[in-house]
Amino acid sequence: MKTTPKAGTTDVLVVGAGPTGTALAIDLTRRGVAVRIIDKAAEAFEGSRAKGVQPRSLEVLEDLGVLDDILAGGATYPPLGIHAGPLTLPWHMISRNEKTSDVPYPNTWLIPQFRTDAALRAGLQRTGVTVETNRELTGFEQGPDGVTATVTGPGGAEEIRARYLVGADGGGSAVRKTAKIGFEGKTDEADRMIIVDAAIDGLSRNHWHVWPRPGGRFLGACPIPHSDRFQVMIRLKVGEEPALDEASLNARIRSQTGNKSLRLHDIGWSSVFRPNIRLAEHYRTGRVFLAGDAAHVHPPAGAQGLNTGLQDAYNLGWKLGQVLAGAPESLLDTYEAERQPIAAGVLGLATKKYEGLAKLDPAAIKRGDDERQLSLHYRGGPLVAADSAHTATLWAGDRAPDAKLLDANGGPRRLFDLFTGSHFTAIAYGAAAVEELAKMAWPSTGAGLRKIAVDGGDKVGADVALADIAGSFVRAYGLSGPTLLLIRPDGYIGSIATDDLGSATEAHATTMIPAVDPAVGSERREPPMTRDDH
Repeated sequence: MKTTPKAGTTDVLVVGAGPTGTALAIDLTRRGVAVRIIDKAAEAFEGSRAKGVQPRSLEVLEDLGVLDDILAGGATYPPLGIHAGPLTLPWHMISRNEKTSDVPYPNTWLIPQFRTDAALRAGLQRTGVTVETNRELTGFEQGPDGVTATVTGPGGAEEIRARYLVGADGGGSAVRKTAKIGFEGKTDEADRMIIVDAAIDGLSRNHWHVWPRPGGRFLGACPIPHSDRFQVMIRLKVGEEPALDEASLNARIRSQTGNKSLRLHDIGWSSVFRPNIRLAEHYRTGRVFLAGDAAHVHPPAGAQGLNTGLQDAYNLGWKLGQVLAGAPESLLDTYEAERQPIAAGVLGLATKKYEGLAKLDPAAIKRGDDERQLSLHYRGGPLVAADSAHTATLWAGDRAPDAKLLDANGGPRRLFDLFTGSHFTAIAYGAAAVEELAKMAWPSTGAGLRKIAVDGGDKVGADVALADIAGSFVRAYGLSGPTLLLIRPDGYIGSIATDDLGSATEAHATTMIPAVDPAVGSERREPPMTRDDH
């Protein structure tokens, strides 16, 4: 069992309790890692700000145990209502996709950020960890074995000793600045936007209303689900200094829409937003990491920023847990190598969409497969062996699809239900692969290994035996013969072996796991709690 850290010590100190930091804290805690998470604000963020959660993020949130609250707090996006004079033209900006066995959550989910924050903080609290509010990082020093951070709060200053420090503290990140990590990109001071959460009388809630104007100036009002409020976005003229009081906002709305009957009231949150397009030069320096907006900030188009941050956390959490349990330290270098190119690509997509708004380009408004983040992958990355096989549909580094199968009793089983948790998953398809799966050795520390046999005949040696009666697994995974797949704890394919099944899979796993204890052999164990050795 993990020993309780001495006062002022922890395995990982997370700075910033937005969606990225809180998701990371949940993932680390379920791995038995001692975590403290601080936030300089007294309360969670209260605005709707980042309101689109993408399908891949919904899968992540399901694994972290908070999806029910996310689904209860949101809805599918309504169609756009583009106002052109007296006409309102309906248009589905967000692609509508049918649920399939391999993609259980096919559509972007509309939910205000304050509800996403609340769901994640509630999930963290269920693990026994609470966000320490009113606590601000004022500096830190690194040593060979850890980081000493200075944190101030109502009770004064405290030094916190941590093995690792993660900055998830937003675009103005104190962690990034203290670490002297460059933040390349631009902030366009001439391009600003008002964002307001408020009720609007006289406006229907069955559309995301947009009033386009020349030069990219527009006014939009998106209904916030399960409330009487809208998120209102108003793009400003260059150099304009707006007033945010209720009377001024009403005058502006009536002027830009031409509708004198609209009445905005009950303002819950307001801000003037300047689009930042920036990417951190590095995601790691020694024992300090950056995640979320501390590492990349996005323009408000395509609902990409919050989602990219969640997946930073999902990538980093299992790697920190593994290294704390004895896996090679080099595993932590793969965080930047995998995530920074993803952020760079997503920034390019979001920037293209945002710039297209100024030209009234329909392609800039349309949202499709690129935004859903299901096709993002780590092919060619440091954790993909050059000799890894591939199937007709998948390569190592790809997202592992869901599939519906049957267990020995004829009951339905989802692969994603079996992936849920902190472990790796090995899937053997066919009798020959199941035979090799039974021989696989796995370490007694770190993330455990769940063994799944699919269509293995009478071969035994798996934790779960499944039958692919409907063929959904074979179709999604593109299989044609005996195959052994290793799925990482973050749901991406670590390796695919079609020859030399067991030895190839074990060889690919060595970069991600502690050394195998010969006395343990192939016995599967649940992830142990980490040991605090300060």
